Parts: sequence; structure tokens; C-alpha cells
Amino acid sequence: MTQQQALAIMKTGVNIYLTGQAGSGKTYVLNQYIRYLREHDISVAITASTGIAATHMNGMTVHAFSGIGIRDSLSEYDLDTILQKSYLASRFSKARVLIIDEVSMLSARTFDMIDRVARAFKGNSQPFGGMQVILSGDFFQLPPIVRRAVLSSEDMSQDDSEVSQASKDMIMYSDAWKSMKPAICYLSEQHRQNDTLLLNILNGIRANAITDTHLGHITGRLDADFKNIEPTKLYTHNVDVDAINHAELAKLSGKQQSYEMSHKGRDVLVESLKKSCLAPETLVLKEGAKVLFIKNNPEKGYANGTRGVVSGFLANKTPVVMLADGRKIEVSPESWRIEDDGKVKAELSQLPLRLAWAITIHKSQGMSLDAAEIDLSKTFAHGMGYVALSRVRTLAGIRLVGFHPRSLSVDPNILTFDETLQIESEDNEKLFGKLSPAEQQKLEEDFIIRAGGSIKKVKLGSAGTKEKIPTTVLTKALIEEGKTIPEIAQIRGFGEGTIIDHIEKLMAAGEEINIEYLKPKTEHIKLVAKHIAKSEGKLSPIKSALDKAGTPLSFDEIRLARLFVDKS
Repeated sequence: MTQQQALAIMKTGVNIYLTGQAGSGKTYVLNQYIRYLREHDISVAITASTGIAATHMNGMTVHAFSGIGIRDSLSEYDLDTILQKSYLASRFSKARVLIIDEVSMLSARTFDMIDRVARAFKGNSQPFGGMQVILSGDFFQLPPIVRRAVLSSEDMSQDDSEVSQASKDMIMYSDAWKSMKPAICYLSEQHRQNDTLLLNILNGIRANAITDTHLGHITGRLDADFKNIEPTKLYTHNVDVDAINHAELAKLSGKQQSYEMSHKGRDVLVESLKKSCLAPETLVLKEGAKVLFIKNNPEKGYANGTRGVVSGFLANKTPVVMLADGRKIEVSPESWRIEDDGKVKAELSQLPLRLAWAITIHKSQGMSLDAAEIDLSKTFAHGMGYVALSRVRTLAGIRLVGFHPRSLSVDPNILTFDETLQIESEDNEKLFGKLSPAEQQKLEEDFIIRAGGSIKKVKLGSAGTKEKIPTTVLTKALIEEGKTIPEIAQIRGFGEGTIIDHIEKLMAAGEEINIEYLKPKTEHIKLVAKHIAKSEGKLSPIKSALDKAGTPLSFDEIRLARLFVDKS
């Protein structure tokens, strides 16, 4: 499936799983769809399974967006606590589309938790509360990870304390995946690798069909020479990454500056925070040090994953980092928190930087590199070798400093499931390909209306204008879908009285609208009909009369019944 075909299917409003080999342009398609949604005033929540992945689309982790944070389970008390947070309620109220990138690293349990939270906030039993959900990822890449309960040595790194789980932990085995029934869009084009040989090797890994010839080409890159190129170093474990970064830092001749992490809160929560954030407890910098930002701060001009070089220090030790585009950023401490009911339970404070001569393969997912030095001798999860090799545009851009054939292994369950995905994608390509331009446009406009957006009207010879859909028309579209008044109010973000007002206006304008399924109790209609003539149709006299008669109805109940008086 091409990128444009996948984008066209997204625009119809169906749930999607967008997949394809590394470099097929998944993030590009997502960004195109995000632009389309914003052009049509549709609110979209942009998230990913990890912080660095989220930066590729200027989003946030889905854990932060949903409010589940670092939880690995969700009790009724936990859910109630999350639902009390007004900023989360506002976030879910606005969102009409939810995008989650790099879903291979999202566990089935976490995915189900997000679905549960979304349904609760939306007050809607549909998957994810009725939002369109766009998932993106590649199950051949890094799988979900969990932490061992006890570390085996004092100097074991974060990556060492994590073990890959089998494919049963992936989201396609979740209840949420089964209920949302995503349409599969499997991208078949390649936009990163222009090297046929490397592409054949990567395809061989995905098919679990690596040949001796493939292995010969791969091992031929052991200790390969680079001329006038400083490669990014990719390693499997943090302990190796830290050793390289410290060695490179020691080569710099300038004076070093040290920055200690500060913290407050219960020890167990503080330790949990330390494991879940990338900030080092002691950060040592020198002028010329390569660094990676590890937190989003759009106001200051950096995001989680932004790279730069320390260009100097201010008099108060504040480091100044120069980015690739020439901008200089004065870096001040940031905080990482665990909050509960609006109260900070634990907090860390540190400069949002890590040394970045080397990074782990986990943190490289989603990057495109011209040259990389890679150690594949100690991989511990399916997909690590594939991810590392597929970051690089050409085979000549790879230098291996360690290799083991097991690094190229893939999960056999994923091989089988991938065949199913490709078949389903081909079916969707045929199904949606049968739509005429008019039918495609109708589906797109119907979704825009349901999502409360604006249809862009393009006139010949003009730049195009946006025509905001009248609010009553948006309500009418939901009535035509058979939604109840409470459901429409929840979707539209209005009170039920406002929705009844919309119905009144539609009927007064002579719109053809079938509201029979909304008909209230017969006795309500009779009660209102009894008093409507004397009150000249005004609400207050009707309500007063009903209250005195001991048959009270709310204003909304009276208004709804009034719509059916002439029909009864």
C-alpha cells in the first residue's frame, strides 16, 4: 500500500494500524494526517509509547496523555483518582482522534488500561470512547519490556534491568485491539534505504531468511573504516553507552562541570522516578560535549531527543548548548514528578541532558542515520539487530564492533502475524480502492462533521476557504446515527439542554429529522400537552403547573416532551 492510499483510508474515520518496514515512511504519513486534521479543525492527541518516539511528531507519551503514568495495573481506586483530574478531563473532552506511535513497545496490559481510561472520560462504551484511533509501528522492531524485581549487581544499568517479553505481550493480543478492529495499512514503499544490498538484508531479516551471503556482507562491516565521518554509536546496554560517553568526555581538555540530581518524596517513589526518567544522578559536562535533551520544553526550543554540543558555560555554571541549526539554548534544571490528586508525591530535579556520543538501540528507534558504529554482540530482545541496522541509509554507513547471529533473530509468532497483516492490508487496498471520488469525499466529509470539524471548500482560482459546519448540523448528523441525547451531549461537549435546543432549531427550520427513537414516556407528553395551551408554550408556567400538581418534570424533560405534543 502506498502512503497516499493509507492517508485516504485514514480520512474516512476508521481505526487504523499503520505498519511497514523501517524507512517506509510511517511517521511521514502520520504527520500528513495530523496536518490534514488541523486544517479541518479536528482536535488530535499525538502520542507515542516512548518520549523520544513522541518527539518525532511533537507529541507526548501515551502514558502521560492518559494519566496512567508508570502504573502497570489500574484498580477502581486508580481509575477514580485519574477521573478526578480536571486537566485530563479537558484533554479527553477535546480529543476526537488519538494517535499512538511505536506501538510495538506498548504492552497489551497498558493498551487496555488506556482504552479503559478513555471510555470512562468520554462516558462512551465504544473502543477508546469513540475516538478514531491511529496506531503506528512495526512488530518486527522492539517489543514491550518489563523490569526484573531485583537487579543482579549494583552497577546494572536500566536496560540491563529490563527483559524482553514474548509476542503475547504485544497489543494485538489485547482486548482493546480486538474491540477496535483496526483496518490494516501496510506500507510497501521504502524511503530511507537507497542501497539495494542493505534493503535485501533487512528484508531477509524480516522473513527470517538470512542467507550465508547476507551474513557475509554483514560481517564484512566488522571494524570497517570510516573516512572523515564521526558515526553515532549504537549499543544494546546502558553500561556500554555510559563507558563510551565517559571516555569521550575525558578526551576533552576543558574544565568539567558537575550537576547533582536533587529529589524529594518517599524513597520508593523516588527510586521509581529515577528508573522511569533518563536523567543521570550526576551529570558531568565539558565544553565540546555531545548531549541529548531528555525532556520536552517547546518554549525554550528543545524536545526529548534534540541533540547538540555544549558550547560553553555562563558565570553561574549554566551550560549553553548549540543545536545543529545554530540556535543556542541556556539549559536550566527541569523536574520529573509523581502526582496524586494534584499533590506532588515525589520529584526529581536535574538538567534535562545526557551525554550523546553513544546511545542505546532502544533510544535510536525512529532515527535515520548516515553512519553508525554498532555493537550487536549482546542483544537481549527480538528486533534489536533489525532496528540498529535499519537506522542507517546504506551498508557502507555501518561499522560493526561486535556481532552475534542471534541479534538478527525475529519472533516466529510475529512472522505468522505479519503475513496476516499483509493480507488484510491488500484486502483494504482493494476495498477502499473501489470507492469513487464522490464516495470517498462523502466519507471524508461525514467524518469531519462527526468530529466537529470544518469542511474546506476549494473554489476554482482561489486559495480555498474553510466553511465552519453549523453546530445544529453537527448535532443532526449524530441524530442520524441514532445517538441518544446524553451521547450527543458527551460527544459534542455540551449540556443536554443545548442538544435539545439544536433539535428545536432544526425542526423550526423545517429540517427533515427523525427523532422518534428519542420519544419520552407517553405520560410525560400527556402532562405537557395538558398545560401547553394555557401557558402559550412557555416553559416556566408549564413547570410551575406540573410542580403544583405533584407531577414535576425538569425543564429538559418538558422541552423534549413538547417536541412530540403535536405528534401525539
